[in-house]
Amino acid sequence: MKSLSITLIACLLCGIQAFTQNVYDLNTIQKIEIYFTQPNWDYQMDTAKSGAEGYTIAQWVKVNGVQFDSVGVKYKGNSSYKASQKKNPFHIELDQVLDQSYQGVTDFKLSNCFSDPSMIREALAYQILSNYMDCPQANFTQVYINNELIGLYTNVESISKKFVASHYYSSKNTFFKCTPPGGAGQGSGKSNLKYISEDSSRYYSAYELKSKAGWKDLIELSDTVTNNPAGLPKIMDVDKAIWMLAFNNLLVNLDSYSGTFCQNYYLYKDNTGHFNPTIWDLNMSFAGFTQTGGSGSLSSNQQKQQLTTTLHINDADWPLIRDILNDPTYRKMYFAHMRTMNNEMFVSGKYQSMAASIQATIDTAVQSDPNKFYTYTQFKNGMTQNVSGGMGGGIIAIGTLMQGRSAYLATTADFQYTQPEITGVTVQNSSPAIGDTITVTATVTDARLYQISLCAY
Repeated sequence: MKSLSITLIACLLCGIQAFTQNVYDLNTIQKIEIYFTQPNWDYQMDTAKSGAEGYTIAQWVKVNGVQFDSVGVKYKGNSSYKASQKKNPFHIELDQVLDQSYQGVTDFKLSNCFSDPSMIREALAYQILSNYMDCPQANFTQVYINNELIGLYTNVESISKKFVASHYYSSKNTFFKCTPPGGAGQGSGKSNLKYISEDSSRYYSAYELKSKAGWKDLIELSDTVTNNPAGLPKIMDVDKAIWMLAFNNLLVNLDSYSGTFCQNYYLYKDNTGHFNPTIWDLNMSFAGFTQTGGSGSLSSNQQKQQLTTTLHINDADWPLIRDILNDPTYRKMYFAHMRTMNNEMFVSGKYQSMAASIQATIDTAVQSDPNKFYTYTQFKNGMTQNVSGGMGGGIIAIGTLMQGRSAYLATTADFQYTQPEITGVTVQNSSPAIGDTITVTATVTDARLYQISLCAY
């Protein structure tokens, strides 16, 4: 009996663990049901979106059948939101009124697959990024309001204090959302880490403080990025910043620090005193957004495929890019990281297998989506066939973009150097604890330039 009891307990624990991992499982579609008693709930949410962006309280929300009462719901997004459309993006906050969560998750950020015939742009981009940086998990959910199916949404993990505690091992330090609180393109400033002054109020229009304090830390970081790039390793995880910039450029992810609005990332200062950048909002990756900055825009598919790898290299309004690309060592790391991602994900064709798997998972849900922005045929062909109309002279298919981009990169000087050969790799401590020193020994041949790219994932 004792042996049987232990077996049952072990099975129960395994079941609990599997359940807690389910909410962002990319192989399953979640179900979120919202019930409003207000007959004019949509008007209330549109009004809130155009005002202070407050929450409308739903009588209840069910997540995979689990009911939560008095839940905050609001519309989110900029170009993806329109008062006239049925399928708008949502932010659902389970603990807006009551202390409650689903599998430890209190916030659901739901994107509506706007400007994306493939429906997988955001989830695929996060899946790729997860191989190189800390980033949110993403999958899909069907959303119902008052028993009516609204459609299929991308379900993206919120970058919260829980997220930074999990990834950066603390949650009480300086924490910023680097997106203008007033919304991109509304004259609210750029979250570009450009030093303005010692007056913290000058930064309020460009950054949203998520911790109790931290403006002094942000000013110090901005001063370092703008005026003292040699001091950057003391205050920022430079390698993470380089991965971020390389990823943005490779995937033509311009609704980011690298594009015109310098936004859609978070900064968290860990216990070592270093800021960690975390990418956010990838629904316009793969050239879904085409404004490079200033008056620049990618108006043709060729321009999207051939976006320069050194965009903003000498631009004072993108000081972090300027710092990285004008430092000999950082520049080598930047191209090493970009080449690593390109080879592992795109030249290899791995991204196509990822995409096929995701599209197979959501196929039936896409067919039943009554408010999708594109036809089912366009969804099926979303990796290979371009769609006319929309931003930047039309929507380039993900496969078309990345095949052309890889071909273009192969012609650039920075991608033509001989790659080093790494052999005889041994690790002194293969199971380190936090704080342990790890010694890696290897023989490297032809390591004259930038092509060694390491990632601790």
